[in-house]
Amino acid sequence: MSDACCGPETGEPEAGPERLWQVRELQLAAIAAVLLIIGWLIGRTGYHPFAVALELIAAGTAAYTFVPDALCNLRHGHINVGTLMTIAAIGAVALGQFPEAALLGILFSIAEGLEHYAVTRTRRGLRALLTLVPPTVSVIRGGTEFTVAPDELALGDVMVLRPGERAATDGTITTGRTSLDLSAITGESVPVEAGPGSDVHAGAINGGGAVEVEVTALAADSSLARIVHIVEEAQERKGAGQRLADRVAKPLVPAIMILAAVIAGFGALFGDPMLWLERALVVLVAASPCALAIAVPLTVVAAIGAASRQGALVKGGAAVEALGRIKVIALDKTGTLTGNKPQVVEVVTVDGETEVDALQTAAALEVRSEHPLAQAIVSATSEVAPASDVTAVAGHGIEGQLGDVAVRLGKPSWVPPGPLAVDVTRMQAAGATVVVLERAGVVRAAIAVRDELRPEAPESIRLLRQIGVDVAMLTGDNKLTADALAEEAGITTVHSELLPEDKARLLPELSGGRPIAMVGDGVNDAPALATADIGIAMGAMGTDVAIETADVALMGEDLRHLPQVLSYARRARRIMVQNIGFSMLIIASLIPLAAFGVLGLAAVVFVHEMAEVLVILNAIRAARTRPLPGLTAAPAPTSAVHHVDIGAPPAPVDACCALPIAPEVTSRPERRRQPVLLTQADDECSCCAPDSDTELDMNQAQEQEQHR
Repeated sequence: MSDACCGPETGEPEAGPERLWQVRELQLAAIAAVLLIIGWLIGRTGYHPFAVALELIAAGTAAYTFVPDALCNLRHGHINVGTLMTIAAIGAVALGQFPEAALLGILFSIAEGLEHYAVTRTRRGLRALLTLVPPTVSVIRGGTEFTVAPDELALGDVMVLRPGERAATDGTITTGRTSLDLSAITGESVPVEAGPGSDVHAGAINGGGAVEVEVTALAADSSLARIVHIVEEAQERKGAGQRLADRVAKPLVPAIMILAAVIAGFGALFGDPMLWLERALVVLVAASPCALAIAVPLTVVAAIGAASRQGALVKGGAAVEALGRIKVIALDKTGTLTGNKPQVVEVVTVDGETEVDALQTAAALEVRSEHPLAQAIVSATSEVAPASDVTAVAGHGIEGQLGDVAVRLGKPSWVPPGPLAVDVTRMQAAGATVVVLERAGVVRAAIAVRDELRPEAPESIRLLRQIGVDVAMLTGDNKLTADALAEEAGITTVHSELLPEDKARLLPELSGGRPIAMVGDGVNDAPALATADIGIAMGAMGTDVAIETADVALMGEDLRHLPQVLSYARRARRIMVQNIGFSMLIIASLIPLAAFGVLGLAAVVFVHEMAEVLVILNAIRAARTRPLPGLTAAPAPTSAVHHVDIGAPPAPVDACCALPIAPEVTSRPERRRQPVLLTQADDECSCCAPDSDTELDMNQAQEQEQHR
């Protein structure tokens, strides 16, 4: 492998060869091989001078793939594998072993060419994501629709996305309803329902009606371009195994040169100088760490590329290796095990208080909060008059003034439920999160909000256990609710009523000295994500914070991507260990055989370069993507649950007018996380930084239902 210092310095990655026969190193190796064969045939006829000339030309042709770079690196003080091969080739020519010199160059060029092709093919698979962006896009400017290139789009432009067309960049739907196919980006096969206010990511396919999309990011800054950029950067990062190979290879090269010099020197003192000089050159080739140098980097590139095609961003070789060692996984509840679409499922009031009044009062406190549970309460009523002097009490709830009356809403442990205690216990035991409403110091209502378990969660937990990973659930929710949901998911280790910092402190205890990963939303669980050996962000498509801060980001919403990416990482780590061990074994075996003359230069070159080819082929296996045994097809979309009896199976009905919920209303709301959320219990209803996002009101829901 040539050093980068003498290569072209360009900002864009090389396009690389499309076909194997287009690889420059392989072309030169083929020409050299033909010349060597012709020279050998001519030599058999007795024309030795002409045969020698062809052998020399063959050696020079093959050496042209690595000698110029090796000399360039040597001028800059860099000694690498190419340096050893250059010395060996020159020495073989000096000793008159022209066929051996040509064979050395040919085989080394073939190995280099295969490596170049493998890396290029893997990178091309990643950059092929950018081809998901269409060459042209329809845009409306000044009331007129015309076609432009994606690079000509400006923020605020309105794109027209017709059925079957791909989005050229990120945007927000302003008009129309449709279903979006994100399979090429997130790896999920189930289309996502979208309407006004829904996000559209670059590369998404419009599978329904025509929609108008307001541009929110330039084409060069779209989520798709950002993903490609991050993964390309990740492929350059070095993991522990790669650093191990580098640490071994860096001192090994000069050590090999010293060893060869010692063999030649001592051999000259006690034997035939030319014989031992030849053996020293053979040792030089035998000990070259060619295979070791590429053992890990190529595996990392292949593994990261494979994961990215399945909707998972893995941040470099270190993350690949750490992920491959994981034995324990801690799962956050909200947004990870659950669908992050909480709905009000029951309201219990005291005498004299109606459900509508209770919901309106609670919504008055929560209207400026973007917490998912707060949004569920706000969405359950159509009339909201914001309260004044609203204050969040971290980890407990929220309080404020409604007129001249003090109002509190929060955990039953903070607002004692009093006469509603039995109802609160019953609702919590059924898996709902319950908040108690207090007005003027008197309990008025208890509101149950439930975030349904992802339909694929039990299967995901089973698959994790199948590959030998222990699973625990960490949540800020109460014990009864957490236990009910954990039992449904098949999780036996549950820790509830935790603040984000509590989760971080609990991870070392859960790990028991074993490598542990934390899976969360990338913001509320930031302390735990940073504490764990690996932080994994769930459903991070389009979320800058999650993509940038997590070691691994699962772009889609299907939890089964988690055991799948763990399986990829484990296989990649096994391949790394195999390659490093095999490379070291080859070097250790060939050195004594070469030093004592058991193997000649031609035999050593052949064995050594064949070993490098085997390492390359083994590394490429990390790019294969296969489903885990027992993995079923992607789940069908699920409808939301709204205002049902807590003890009965959930049915999709509306909170206020008992109309069936239209799928368009149940899409996941935008969650612009605020840093202040780090101090909140993420599974409880509490206030965060003020924001004035408004949800679809009930009149809109009814109009949509009539339209359906």
